[in-house]
Amino acid sequence: MSNALAIAAVTATLDSILGAGVHADPDLSDTALTLLPPDKARTGITSNQLNLFLYQILPNAAWRNQDYPATVKPGETGMPPLALTLFYLITVFGRDNDNSQPFDHHLLGKAMSILYDHALLGPDEIKLAFPGSDLERQVDRVRITMQPLSVEEISKLWTGFATQYRLSVAYQVSVALIESTQGVKTPLPVLTQGAQNKGPTSQGNLIPPFPALNSVTPPNQQPSALLGDTLALAGFMLDGTNIGVVFDTDLWSAPVEVAPLAGGTSTALSVTVPNAPTVWPAGLYTLLVMVQRPSETFRRSTNQLPVSIAPSMTFLPTSAAAGSVTFTVTCSPQVFPGQQVSLLVSDQELPAGDIAVATNSLSFTATLAAGSYYLRLRVDGVDSPLVNRNMTPPVFDSTQMVTIA
Repeated sequence: MSNALAIAAVTATLDSILGAGVHADPDLSDTALTLLPPDKARTGITSNQLNLFLYQILPNAAWRNQDYPATVKPGETGMPPLALTLFYLITVFGRDNDNSQPFDHHLLGKAMSILYDHALLGPDEIKLAFPGSDLERQVDRVRITMQPLSVEEISKLWTGFATQYRLSVAYQVSVALIESTQGVKTPLPVLTQGAQNKGPTSQGNLIPPFPALNSVTPPNQQPSALLGDTLALAGFMLDGTNIGVVFDTDLWSAPVEVAPLAGGTSTALSVTVPNAPTVWPAGLYTLLVMVQRPSETFRRSTNQLPVSIAPSMTFLPTSAAAGSVTFTVTCSPQVFPGQQVSLLVSDQELPAGDIAVATNSLSFTATLAAGSYYLRLRVDGVDSPLVNRNMTPPVFDSTQMVTIA
């Protein structure tokens, strides 16, 4: 595959091909070939001139995100090559800047004829024109295609060049593949495929062939669990030995494994959230099950599912006069430094500010008019329970209401 010199190799090869072809014509033997921007090309030159200018580079859609053949084997991960399409502008200038002479048209026709006959850049031509790029070794050939430009596109191009328009034609050259300098990630070979090296198996249903979780359900139809609540886990192949339910949260340095309750089956487990308010913070958790299946000597892990642990709270006062009211909230679990905490008074949110040390006592001040307000404590996006869902229809918990007279 080619290296970072690929773009220079394409330009040099085009220059070499055009130079050899144009100078072979006796009428054009004095033609000067340049690789300059159009506004600088004609400086100090009075003879016939052919200018080749690379004006745009775009990613090649056909090769984008595609591994290079023979360098990345199945199971390996490699960085795709940088695949580029180059756009060149060929501009001609007549002798003494006189474009009324036929030589500029002759020169342009000769250049177009040369590129038409060299629709593919040959490996030998590339190597001779610019050795060391390895462009001649890439798996895909470098193709030259005439690029039609509308009047609007031509106008924009030459406006960008900040010079007067001269007779020119555009070409597309692709593809130049620049190899990534990042190495291929190669895993070790597979020793065995499944039990007794039997390889893949098939089954007549959609039940996962390995331990998997479908759902985690808090009790009492609540959206979140409280400390001490029992979670119901549903899934497949959850039976075996050495079973553990692993909880994790961003506030922990390592996951915590909890033993499930007795009586679990292959499709259902129950686990109690430890009532440890100084260790288990409120907020979002991930949960998975570790299980050692029969006839296996290792533990498998299920997929992870999210679960939230809500704070519970009591507060004072439960009634007060209208005006400024300061609430003292006692919560469980305690809130930890870095957690986002606020008190929701009906539709009003009162932030607690930064938490410097772990605490279970918080203070909030609100200005309230007369009326009844329901309170919720929100910790890292998880609200304390407010709705009693054991009743039909559900009702608000009256212990979480303050009366303002």
